[in-house]
Amino acid sequence: MSATMKAVNYSGPFKVTVQDVEAPRIEHPDDVIVKVTTSAICGSDLHMYEGRTGAQPGITFGHENMGIVEEVGSGVTLLEKGDRVVMPFNVADGRCRNCEEGKTAFCTGVNPGFAGGAYGYVVSTSSEWLPRLNFPESTDDAVLYRANHSLTSWTIRLWDLIEVAKRSQYLRVPYADFNALKLPPGTEHEADFILLADIFPTGWHGVTLSGFQPGESVAVFGGGPVGLMAAYSAVLRGASRVFLVDRVKERLDAASKIGAVAVSFEEFDPVEKIIELNGGMVDRSVDAVGYQAVSKGGSSEVPNIVLENMIKVTRPCGGLGIPGLYVPTDPGAPDKAAGEGMISLSFGKLFEKGLSLATGQCNVKAYNRYLRDLIIAGKAKPSFVVSHEIDIDEAPTAYEKFDKRIEGYTKVLIHPNGPIASTGGDSSKGAAVWGEGGKGIRSVEKAIKSWV
Repeated sequence: MSATMKAVNYSGPFKVTVQDVEAPRIEHPDDVIVKVTTSAICGSDLHMYEGRTGAQPGITFGHENMGIVEEVGSGVTLLEKGDRVVMPFNVADGRCRNCEEGKTAFCTGVNPGFAGGAYGYVVSTSSEWLPRLNFPESTDDAVLYRANHSLTSWTIRLWDLIEVAKRSQYLRVPYADFNALKLPPGTEHEADFILLADIFPTGWHGVTLSGFQPGESVAVFGGGPVGLMAAYSAVLRGASRVFLVDRVKERLDAASKIGAVAVSFEEFDPVEKIIELNGGMVDRSVDAVGYQAVSKGGSSEVPNIVLENMIKVTRPCGGLGIPGLYVPTDPGAPDKAAGEGMISLSFGKLFEKGLSLATGQCNVKAYNRYLRDLIIAGKAKPSFVVSHEIDIDEAPTAYEKFDKRIEGYTKVLIHPNGPIASTGGDSSKGAAVWGEGGKGIRSVEKAIKSWV
């Protein structure tokens, strides 16, 4: 293993660069080093990419990773070199009360004094340091970047404290026995398994947060990867009707293909249209947009528009699931209140209708094992959302196009150590074929055609 590696680093608003950085190493007995075969660009990355969080130039992006175990710490008992694994985007120690209750997104051990931690993500805008009170020497390196959905006013400049790489060629995984989920060997289902790191469990979680029961109707607001996964999860779980609201044609088309009813908010008032098509309000609704929601036309941000529509479209005594990202501070907010994490909400109507509301980041470990087994059994194929697979050197272009929602960019996979040779059953067969000399982004559809 080389002493250096390539990594995708944030260089300022709307700019990422591929840089050579120091490769991670085993620092504690419960660490493993993973050679990353596939990483994924997440919609949450775009908040940092656009300068809407406390992310500072120099941090390495990326919280969705899978790969092959390269090195194993002396205290690791469940993993061996050569194991194929996928890591939840949120890191947990498996020892605190929340972890024992399955609430691994809110682990109180990885970031002492705060609940939660994740690879390569920063939310807050303050430059203050988190007080390092009673900080055990043995846990210094387990401290990770603040996770999305965090409620702190601090940003820890953890790139100064630790060397856990993210969207890069290698990754150090702390508490590896607890955090790494083993996968079948080989390369089958690579494009499906990578989605276990975040968006498939998060979409499933959004439906769960809403209080969904089989046979109920669901409205999902937002057709990005998480929104599509929420709609797909509702279909898999036996929803009677699933509606998905967005304005991007490719997303609406994808929703239709999985059995959801696509509703363009550019063409219709989504609340009126859903009530018309459903014959009444829906039982459950899911917010897969978050704090950067936009009005018709997309020209202005309206942070509360999705939440307001959910309150209107959900029947009395129904439920609202909110996995979409909301932050405590936003340097680019449209108004002062939103900048301080405060959003106007029709709480009186929420109360009047007796609606239940649940939010928070996904406890990935509560779902990923079961969703893995659905994929292996052929019961789920979440990789339908994957639009592009690229080399790490093409990441800057991919971020730009994904942020602009152009050229069909829905979900982008990065292969930092080179393309993955597909095997039978992999929904992305041939997708890691690029242009001359491995350069140039090509869509999955075009790549598949090149193999036929």
